[in-house]
Amino acid sequence: MTLRIAHADRQRLKLLALIGLFVAPLIIAWSMIEWRVGIPAERVAHGRLMPAVPNLQTWPLAAPVSTRGTFDWVLAYDCNVDCPAVADRWWRLHRALGREAPRLTRVRLGGQADALPGEVRNQWRVRPAWSREEALWLIDPDGRVVLGYRPHHAAEDVLEDLRHLLKMNPQPALAIRE
Repeated sequence: MTLRIAHADRQRLKLLALIGLFVAPLIIAWSMIEWRVGIPAERVAHGRLMPAVPNLQTWPLAAPVSTRGTFDWVLAYDCNVDCPAVADRWWRLHRALGREAPRLTRVRLGGQADALPGEVRNQWRVRPAWSREEALWLIDPDGRVVLGYRPHHAAEDVLEDLRHLLKMNPQPALAIRE
């Protein structure tokens, strides 16, 4: 009789262990969420998130900004000091995107040098007050400014943010390039 009870107890322990194996992660996840233990606060972008900058279509530019495709992101940057070096820096960032590079259009605001490959030149008609805080803006395909960066921001940080944005916002499968 004692053998039979020991066997039944062993089977119950196995069943409880199996149930615990499936229930324990749920309890741990619930407690992590409830008491905010072990969860990172958030992923923080390197630039200023959603700066108070108007939509790209309302910027006081000499010519309207045209992108190559409908789903293009825009990297607009002010090029008023040391323009050839600044333009080259953002050209190299654009090249570093690899196969995602066609999804980005660079817009250079200011400067007298010729446009680099993949770049659109434009000028301010009137320099707005909000453009004095930042010198680089990442703009979504709808024209909303998503991130703003101060002058001389590290290109690696901008590249990391841009890659993350492109990864989180994939191009539609049926998108046709112009």
